[in-house]
Amino acid sequence: MSFKNVGLFPIDTSVNSHGNLTIGGNDVTSLAEKYGTPLYVYDEVTIRTMARQFISEFTSRYSKTKVAYASKAFLNKSMAKIAYEENLELDVVSGGEIATAAAAGFPTAKMHFHGNNKTPQELTEAVSSGVETIVVDGFQELDLLNQIAQSLNVVQGIMLRLSPSIDAHTHGHTTTGILDVKFGFSIETGESSIAIRQALQSSNLDLKGIHFHLGSPIFELEPYSTAIDTVLEYLSQFTSEGLNLREFSPGGGFAIGYTQGNPPPPISSYAEVITSMLKTKCSDLGIDPPDLIIEPGRSIVGRAGVAVYTVGVIKEIPTVRTYVSLDGGMGDNIRPALYGSEYEAVLANKVLNSNKKTVTLAGKYCESGDLLVKDISLPHIDPGDIVAIPSSGAYCLAMSSNYNMNPRPAVVMVSEGKSRLIRKRETYKDLIALDL
Repeated sequence: MSFKNVGLFPIDTSVNSHGNLTIGGNDVTSLAEKYGTPLYVYDEVTIRTMARQFISEFTSRYSKTKVAYASKAFLNKSMAKIAYEENLELDVVSGGEIATAAAAGFPTAKMHFHGNNKTPQELTEAVSSGVETIVVDGFQELDLLNQIAQSLNVVQGIMLRLSPSIDAHTHGHTTTGILDVKFGFSIETGESSIAIRQALQSSNLDLKGIHFHLGSPIFELEPYSTAIDTVLEYLSQFTSEGLNLREFSPGGGFAIGYTQGNPPPPISSYAEVITSMLKTKCSDLGIDPPDLIIEPGRSIVGRAGVAVYTVGVIKEIPTVRTYVSLDGGMGDNIRPALYGSEYEAVLANKVLNSNKKTVTLAGKYCESGDLLVKDISLPHIDPGDIVAIPSSGAYCLAMSSNYNMNPRPAVVMVSEGKSRLIRKRETYKDLIALDL
């Protein structure tokens, strides 16, 4: 049977003859029985399809495009291997992400290291291991990185992260392109001009290009066009001072659908706006077209992941609300509590049932704000039912915690009727392993 939640659940999602949700040919109820819950299910076909669509849509319009997966959305060894197999480069933001990807065999020469406060240890490890590009975010880092590269007798490739003071109209916690943020050298204050000149004069740094990032998720297209126009116009004055713009990155931030009523633009629309403005502006300014680097993260893995929970206690407050408590919550998905994020949900073992009722899906953590989905219409729910929340592949696991000393969930990858464990469920022993 076909499945109606198009665009939210993974590509290969349907309902079988038992009325159960299936992903990648696997009955979700059976996956819950086999691996336990809470459980995160990733569909490999969706991940690979989204990666290929980004490469195709951008390179067909601008052949000099590199697609770097923003690994902060979700990374483990299996994900790093898929990224490498799909010809993606990697956007990393910590020494831990570098180490994880390298352990999976991902080449450091295809990594771009971001972050507003990289430690001396992280920078030394990055330079020593051959990380291709370090995206410098502040004056102290610029000085320190040059010293480290000099001590290692290396000329390190860098980009500078600029802040263009352009609002992409995302949540305040995820807006990064305006003036009042911790990221980047501000164009508005003149810091960026000082940074560019300092980078060009640094003995052991090779300024390859410029980066900016407006925020995430961005449902509008105009901010990309405006920012590219603004930044390239600004950079043109430095050509005579030795700036050879070989790489240019407008970051990522590409949106996905979380609810039925708020679909994102298609990848083709992002690609058309970004590449057309880049080509037009470079032509107008007489700049040689640089390599374009885009950094999709959420938009590659978000739709691919589904959170699966088991229903526990049900509390009905007459004429007020019915709380349905799940065995996970803000420990594995803090986005609703942190950002007010909204999700859809289905009962994986009762997908086709009617006789619906409005309920609120609550987590098990000792916080009143631990609510995953508020006021959603679902079939009659009983303890033991299986709830599946789509669009959970990005940032949920990446921001997970052991709050209340709860073990973090297991993660499985599914494809063509098969499933494999890609991260074990934590145990109580794991929770106390580092205690002394």
